[in-house]
Amino acid sequence: MTHDHAAAPGRAASRPFGRLLTAMVTPFTVDGSLDLDGAARLATYLVKEQGNDALVVNGTTGESPTTTDAEKERLVRAVVEAVGDSARVVAGVGTNDTRHTIELAAAAEKAGAHGLLVVTPYYSRPPQSGLVRHFTAVADATGLPVMLYDIPHRSGVPIETETLVRLAEHGRIVAVKDAKGDLTANSWVTSRTELAYYSGDDALTLPALAVGGVGLVGTSTHFTGALTKQMIEAYDEGDLTTALSVHRRLLPLFTGIFRTQGTILVKAGLAACGMPSGPVRPPLVEATDAEIDQLRADCAAAGLALPE
Repeated sequence: MTHDHAAAPGRAASRPFGRLLTAMVTPFTVDGSLDLDGAARLATYLVKEQGNDALVVNGTTGESPTTTDAEKERLVRAVVEAVGDSARVVAGVGTNDTRHTIELAAAAEKAGAHGLLVVTPYYSRPPQSGLVRHFTAVADATGLPVMLYDIPHRSGVPIETETLVRLAEHGRIVAVKDAKGDLTANSWVTSRTELAYYSGDDALTLPALAVGGVGLVGTSTHFTGALTKQMIEAYDEGDLTTALSVHRRLLPLFTGIFRTQGTILVKAGLAACGMPSGPVRPPLVEATDAEIDQLRADCAAAGLALPE
């Protein structure tokens, strides 16, 4: 596969965090406290059985709005100890307070994280100049590579193309988790920068690859990881027929995992499989019986069995 655009040859092919990452849920015990043993078991399963090259911990899927700073640091340490020799561990540290984000970034680095996921500051709706200031300050604060998280439907503000091009000049800002769903904008950024684009929407992974993306930070990949990686590798090898076939097979679960908030269904599915998950913390609520039945149907439609 060649890259003919004006940016340096091969730039879009760089994969600082591998091809496949899962935004890991945070297991809790029955009483709602942090389950570090469960987190280690789940991380090991995601790397060894589902083929993840890296894991994102303390992201939104990991219920980061409800975990304390101390819990976040302990979780990073536990996951690094469990899988850090065989996969990269990326710590979500983004908040809508630059100072707090820097504190979380420093703590994640100290705990052994290999990279940082930094979401657009939410609710405050800063201008693009504020985003540059925020992301640059966080990237300056540690020696870790940074993945920006562009998700305007949650944050309220997109990271505009020119802002991304400017941020790409920073030596440690190396990747984007894209949940904006604008493949044209992605095309412009990947043609003008070295930023590695990871789809933040499971169902858009294959089309994102076609315009310069390099992989996925997934949610359904708690269950679809091995097959999703097969899809990405098939695309890389030029086997578009196989890539499209796998995409179509997994589409029911790529989309079905978001019938309600993704963490809710991932935890319900993991529990059905006997994997560590535990309850969700409020304001999230447990999956209903009807939602679990639908998840089971979506898994079956994707050719994956969810135990009764």
